[in-house]
Amino acid sequence: MLKIASAQARSDPGVAPKIRLEKVKPGEVILEMRGITKRFPGVLANDHVDFEIRAGEIHALLGENGAGKTTLMNILYGLYQPDEGQILIRGKPVTIRSPKDAIDLGIGMIHQHFMLVDPLTVTENVVLGLKSSKEPLLDLDVAEKRIIELSKKYGLKVDPKARIEQLSVGERQRVEIIKALYRGAQILILDEPTAVLTPPEVKELMKMMKKMAKEGLAVIPFITHKLPEVMEVSDRVTVLRRGRVVGTIPTKRTNKSDLAKKMVGREIYFGVKRKKVKPGKVVLSVKDLEALNDKGLPALRKVSFEIREREILGVAGVSGNGQRELAEVITGLRKATGGRVIILGKDVTNKSPKEITSQGVGHIPEDRVGTGLVMNFTVAENLILGSQSEPPFVNRWFLPFNKKWFLDKNEINKYADQLIKEYDIKTPSRDTPARNLSGGNLQKLILARELSRKPKLLIANQPTRGLDVGATEFIQSKLEEQKEKGTAILLISEDLDEIMSLSDRIAVIYEGQIVGIVPAEKAKIKDIGLMMAGVKKTPAKTKS
Repeated sequence: MLKIASAQARSDPGVAPKIRLEKVKPGEVILEMRGITKRFPGVLANDHVDFEIRAGEIHALLGENGAGKTTLMNILYGLYQPDEGQILIRGKPVTIRSPKDAIDLGIGMIHQHFMLVDPLTVTENVVLGLKSSKEPLLDLDVAEKRIIELSKKYGLKVDPKARIEQLSVGERQRVEIIKALYRGAQILILDEPTAVLTPPEVKELMKMMKKMAKEGLAVIPFITHKLPEVMEVSDRVTVLRRGRVVGTIPTKRTNKSDLAKKMVGREIYFGVKRKKVKPGKVVLSVKDLEALNDKGLPALRKVSFEIREREILGVAGVSGNGQRELAEVITGLRKATGGRVIILGKDVTNKSPKEITSQGVGHIPEDRVGTGLVMNFTVAENLILGSQSEPPFVNRWFLPFNKKWFLDKNEINKYADQLIKEYDIKTPSRDTPARNLSGGNLQKLILARELSRKPKLLIANQPTRGLDVGATEFIQSKLEEQKEKGTAILLISEDLDEIMSLSDRIAVIYEGQIVGIVPAEKAKIKDIGLMMAGVKKTPAKTKS
């Protein structure tokens, strides 16, 4: 059974939609997008796209960052209006002017950049816009119970009373999924739904998706770089490239390499070519490190490890187990409550970010938009952030009573052009605001800035999250190249395949503790998954 309603037959404003039940046959086309075209200044995001969704199918929508996937789904969800084309539900044209219209039609969407109100709690965000049974008062107790039920049913662990601003990126994604399910989504659009799950949880999610599809729910997971999961769970795949549909293929008639080639227009080599290099001296030593999270609760519990030159230590774990706090303490963005952080023999515990950066530390933060970049600054300005007051980017005049400096635009432009070319940052110009770039190019921008400073230690937190196969391949190869140059790299990732392919050693974190450190060549995905879930532990040796 699939719930379908017309946008004209909405329920009371603010109330969760009461969508009437209509019988549909498995495989019946329930939603069509015909000739969808969307233009932005200087960009043709969708070029006469045809896309259809059938009852009881899992339909993967793939494409590079900037291929037009998100724009197409934003049109379906009512966030954008198409310049051309139409949307039909069961053959009848509908106008989706807003997300409320989409929700009334049984369409839910979990965005790559979450649509949540940071100061509010999880429960308040979930019920935001819905009518309370105790008007004018809120009835949060009932909502909390329902959220807990959904959390347990789908393995989406989240505290209903927690404020959004206290949650990690992965936890926020879970809130978005719960929010859509709470509102009765029947066509569910998911962006990277498995990015924050352990391997056993991924399998459970896939079982759930298949069960929901069997019962008539249409699910669209547009997973960009986890092609093995697309192959395992989806029924059909539609590939977009440069705003156009390259093809729609039954999943059983294609393969991972063919899909990757269709996405980027060239062969993609899965896995990183690695040279055997011998680790050098210890660069980072973390000893009995302790820290609190934003709620004032213990986030790190006596964490200890070392990383040497020419070595990548991968940190595997489900989001919210202390990874963000670990990166922030090491880079000076969060205070440690115990233990020490030592870089090249110097104790930098609780030093400022500027002091730590001066020790040769680069940082790729988890949140590229909120922390890594100033979105209103140009590409060139973002490339010199942190170095803007240092030669060669400034001319200085020392006067008797003060010191003044002026930015050297010629040097900045020359530097920016060089990095844009070297890191293949797709941007109209160096003067383009960062907000106009796709997610993959934003990440390349951060990577270019940090690696150009030749760091001795690099903290890379979720460096390829949400990126397509082409951008992922590029960034992973750059990390391996940097390691070979002598950099010690702490790689924090919830993508277990990435951890397994890039790391020399793997440290598993669970509830703020390192439950094991194992050589990558001896690591088994099943064992790592059990450790990530807190089921299994191994001795955590800090040294290689």
